[in-house]
Amino acid sequence: MKTAIFYMSKHGCVEKAVFLLKEYLKNDEVEIINLKKDKIKDPESYDKIILGGSIHAGMIQRKIKTFYFRHLNVLLKKKLGLFLCCMEEGEKAKKQFDKVFPAKLRTHAKTTGLFGGEFIFGKMKPIEKFIIKKIAKTDKDISKFKKEEVKLFAKKFA
Repeated sequence: MKTAIFYMSKHGCVEKAVFLLKEYLKNDEVEIINLKKDKIKDPESYDKIILGGSIHAGMIQRKIKTFYFRHLNVLLKKKLGLFLCCMEEGEKAKKQFDKVFPAKLRTHAKTTGLFGGEFIFGKMKPIEKFIIKKIAKTDKDISKFKKEEVKLFAKKFA
């Protein structure tokens, strides 16, 4: 089966999740499409689709939203997985997930995932560092990335 993973990653956490997903979905023919860099392919040509992004300033990347609204009818016909990388945990993370993905997609998705997040100061612009220091009250790299959640997502999706 042909699976496409459409994603956008600002500092690399989502990209880390995407390549783990590809590794864990070894029985599928997986193609990875970075919505920021790659030519956008028609999702119609895939059997299964995974869509993922991350939270910045409380929202998912605009290109993710544009993609799912533009291709909503196709996505609702496919086996679909949705995931989000964010620093929030528990109920707060679930609320962020519900805020960024429309109810139609959430209810249609076979699998959903919250994979945690990371603050990697070496990958941030000065303004991002300033904001993180103020909001998160830290100036150190932090990883809350949940590799086991990625593995569980892949198992459920396969």
